Amino acid sequence: MSVRRDFWLSSGHHLLDRNAEGRLLVTDEFLKAYLARPELVPPPEACDAERGLHAALLQKPQATVTKSAIAGIADADARENWQMMIAWRDHLIRHQTIEAAYLEIIRNPALFPRIFIDQLVQLILRNMLDDCDDAFVLRAAELLFRPQKARLDDGQLTVSDDETTPQFNPHAVSPLYSLLGMPGESEIATLDAGNADTYWERSDLFDVALDLRAGEPGAAAFVSVLARWVSHLLAIDIAIEQLTELREASLSWYVGLDAEATRIGDLLWHSGGIDDATRARLIGLYRLTFLHPTDMIEAVRGEPVYLLMAVGEDGLLRMKPQNIISGLPIRSAELVN
Repeated sequence: MSVRRDFWLSSGHHLLDRNAEGRLLVTDEFLKAYLARPELVPPPEACDAERGLHAALLQKPQATVTKSAIAGIADADARENWQMMIAWRDHLIRHQTIEAAYLEIIRNPALFPRIFIDQLVQLILRNMLDDCDDAFVLRAAELLFRPQKARLDDGQLTVSDDETTPQFNPHAVSPLYSLLGMPGESEIATLDAGNADTYWERSDLFDVALDLRAGEPGAAAFVSVLARWVSHLLAIDIAIEQLTELREASLSWYVGLDAEATRIGDLLWHSGGIDDATRARLIGLYRLTFLHPTDMIEAVRGEPVYLLMAVGEDGLLRMKPQNIISGLPIRSAELVN
């Protein structure tokens, strides 16, 4: 019997419970983890109001916090941090599950820090992939919550984590990286059959690259993640296939998986063409079909939906996984909670 291996321990998924529908329930333990953040731990010079608020919430993380309690904090930066934190905490408590809290942000965008929203995405993916034993799928899922550095070279497309990948130097590894014992980008391992089994022990390091070329395991894993993401949050069944030529797409309905891809899709929709520099930034093209066409709005029922993925001028891929949730032509106006 195979043993389920844990991954993404730093996400905090151990601090959450599951309800009968398999959704992640917000717990006191999870909320306490926010109170350990350096922005919220009172420094030695903190006022009594700040210390008192922090101590009270450690005892009862879901206790009501009044505006006057925050207004009484002497330090302006601390007041701002607590205002944001309590607004975020109240949002999580109000919606009870991580999935519902995330979907509400999609319905009604709120000005929460990107790092908080990315954490929700990671937690939802961790829950969704709990029984996954495919390292390529887990690595592909990282694209949905961590910016990636894309490298195109002679038809190859490799992505590596922006935070953990040093700047690429085509001539030599920086002496500073060598002095500190840090790998150059050329030394970042790409996930393959030979090293895939090591993914679990290093999953929180985000230090392995992924080959997204059509026909490679990483590309297949990525479309699998997208399909499972939609199914988990919208309860609809879809199939996604990767395309290799832009001319294969009619763009009757399209969704940009990131801001740059949305911009490119809009250009194609309005003008029918893009210049070579813009085309070079389009690194992914996919055709999505509904397995049950009645899930679609009638105007485009039975038509494919095209997904576009692109890198910015800085070479970074910054996915917006909410786009595929809000951008599909689904018949029901309400998202699943």
